[in-house]
Amino acid sequence: MDNKTLSIVSYITIFGWLIAFISGKEKADNLLKYHLKQSLGVAILSFILPTILGILISVTHIGILGIFVVLPLVLMIIGAINAANEVEKPLPLIGKIADDQFSFLG
Repeated sequence: MDNKTLSIVSYITIFGWLIAFISGKEKADNLLKYHLKQSLGVAILSFILPTILGILISVTHIGILGIFVVLPLVLMIIGAINAANEVEKPLPLIGKIADDQFSFLG
């Protein structure tokens, strides 16, 4: 697979990220490295966000907060579109943080 395809695959859950990371390790360009950072941020958010929302909903009894569970899915779609267009644009809310925190990826 080429780097553009691997960049798109990296947004398909943590398994897609692992496939893109392992497959592209040898020939990674800046586009792939950038989207690996962004998609890792989305993957981590998708694990943390439901826990935080569960606590907030149980404490505040505001069930409408559950709508934010779809946030990682929306970010995955935006990221995949950016990767398909070969754009290195940070994702809303977490893009800058992911870029700074996961600099070890390239």
